Amino acid sequence: MDCKNISYWFISYLAILTLFSKDLVSSFPSGNNYNGYNNGHGYGLTSNLDYRFYDRSCPRLQMIIRSGVWRAFKDDSRIAASLLRLHFHDCFVNGCDGSILLNDSEDFKGEKNARPNRNSVRGFEVIEDIKSDIESSCPLTVSCADIVALAAREAVVVTGGPFWPVPLGRRDSLTASEQAANTNLPSPFEPLENITAKFVTLGLDLKDVVVLSGAHTIGFAQCFVFKHRLFNFKGSGQPDPNLAASSSLLSKLKDTCPNVDSSDSKLAALDAASSVKFDNAYYVNLMNNIGLLDSDQTLMSDPTAAALVKSYSENPYLFSRDFAVSMVKMGNVGVMTGSDGVIRAKCGFPG
Repeated sequence: MDCKNISYWFISYLAILTLFSKDLVSSFPSGNNYNGYNNGHGYGLTSNLDYRFYDRSCPRLQMIIRSGVWRAFKDDSRIAASLLRLHFHDCFVNGCDGSILLNDSEDFKGEKNARPNRNSVRGFEVIEDIKSDIESSCPLTVSCADIVALAAREAVVVTGGPFWPVPLGRRDSLTASEQAANTNLPSPFEPLENITAKFVTLGLDLKDVVVLSGAHTIGFAQCFVFKHRLFNFKGSGQPDPNLAASSSLLSKLKDTCPNVDSSDSKLAALDAASSVKFDNAYYVNLMNNIGLLDSDQTLMSDPTAAALVKSYSENPYLFSRDFAVSMVKMGNVGVMTGSDGVIRAKCGFPG
């Protein structure tokens, strides 16, 4: 597709979404009817968000974010997966409050340099650029947490995935926690039981684990995360038998990630079939035992999770629907609303 056609497509895409996005809200429960959950630690789901929160105070908000994500995606197709991951990593650490965006300060060590995020999580500049554009139109009105949630949705849409209405009205936190990020974020090296437990703590469940793992249909992983599966799986000195069964994939991964320390930061597609297209190929890969990460392929070890994987591998529309629902559910985790928190002028600073 040439630049002229891309521009024409995008203008049409913006017009269609602007026309129909409000109608799509009726497919989802209203903010006031959202079933809430709280685990006693201030996390969990809340019912105080509203799909039309900024309709009067910042009517161009969604268009501004949509345009900002598209500009970033044109320059770097990897940014879509990065923005989606940014939202996930924000919500799993003390709720969806924009804390992941905060720089370190004299009062706290932030989340940017926590082990799961260091030299890994990206997209901060994109969010700041979007925030700057929004401040020009609607000063001190829109939270950074809401920008992250909307940018994640647009990142999915721009890669061909589903659109869903995002409940809004989150407030930004004044602090962040490196320790909480190190503790709360699921690791690709953890067993499924541990990962599921971290989801359950936030009011999510095993289905959400399977559905949200489908975000790995786009994006890349650093070699150090999965290299043990290529050369020394579980101390055997041999590749993981699942990957070894696909000799072409194994050979390609070994070429990308040779067994030397200097390859640790190199990148391989999480879904080699369609790394910049949001589809259900991730689940097809799992059915063929060629999921890239341990935490991906381990979904097939649980009968309930494996049944969901099978369903999504066969029905992309079911996956798209359930993914949208789980994203709304995750986006309600531990949010602050009303007079709690703040609206930051710049997302990297609490004041």
